Amino acid sequence: MRQGVTRAGRVLIGAIAVAVALSACTGGDDGDPSAQTSSTRTITHAHGSTEVPDAPQRVVVLEPVQLDTSIALGVIPVGAAVLSEATGVPGYLGDEASSIAMAGTVAAPNVEKIAALEPDLIIGTETRHADLYDQLAAIAPTVYMASQSDPWQDNVRFVADTLGRSSDAQALLDDYTTRCDEVAAKHHTDGKAAQLIRPRDEVLTLYGPTSFAGSTLECAGFTIPPRDWQNSISVDLSPELAGEARADLVLVTSAKPNDPTSVPGVVTDRALFPNMHVVDMSYWITGVGPLGGLTVLDDLDDLLSERPAGGH
Repeated sequence: MRQGVTRAGRVLIGAIAVAVALSACTGGDDGDPSAQTSSTRTITHAHGSTEVPDAPQRVVVLEPVQLDTSIALGVIPVGAAVLSEATGVPGYLGDEASSIAMAGTVAAPNVEKIAALEPDLIIGTETRHADLYDQLAAIAPTVYMASQSDPWQDNVRFVADTLGRSSDAQALLDDYTTRCDEVAAKHHTDGKAAQLIRPRDEVLTLYGPTSFAGSTLECAGFTIPPRDWQNSISVDLSPELAGEARADLVLVTSAKPNDPTSVPGVVTDRALFPNMHVVDMSYWITGVGPLGGLTVLDDLDDLLSERPAGGH
């Protein structure tokens, strides 16, 4: 499994960080720092319109795609809501994320911790955090993307625009697409089906073509098996119907991918899933963003390169 930011990701972060520094040096009136920090832009977002700093210095993010994208753009948040305080900031983000303070969870951001970080910009999500908007807006300019279920590349562009880095977003997404093409060509994935399964709460959650992982598999040339996705990124299947999730490549997520006991026996049945692999959910499920996309593609390249027939 890949650990930390991918090599391509590090190159992008370095290049974009240089661009951010040059922009900061050349902005404002005659290079006056006070003029740089006082200039603002209006961002229209899911909860209204907000004046935000042109070059925010202390950003707090409340969603995985916002965290991943900010780091990819060279803007390291001072704080982030995380999916689990036990696991913290995802390890795939590497050393760039080591200084980021946890500010509660994605489902329940901690307003007091956010205020203590003295942010100059907060980015959240309407579908998750609408009830907190007034409290957060009293701390710092706050903008909301509409939903974590929206196409993730659109959310990358929204975060980049909010951070004043719109011109860099497409470079990140183009690098992701190029890596998809490389994996597809190398492994001849055209015409093959792939399915990602997340075992949880006595059901198997299957991820569809509009999900982060599903869209990345399709970007890499695979096809997600057709089913009624009910206008959702995923559907749940009872373990008794596990056979319906069969595909040429089956990927099963786990928080402990190196522990064979971490996934239920039904998904390790080689008669049902001869080409099953256990993958790390910290980026296959929660690594939403350009860096997570590159990490998933690196992982996919590795397992397709190394697997024996029916191997794990």
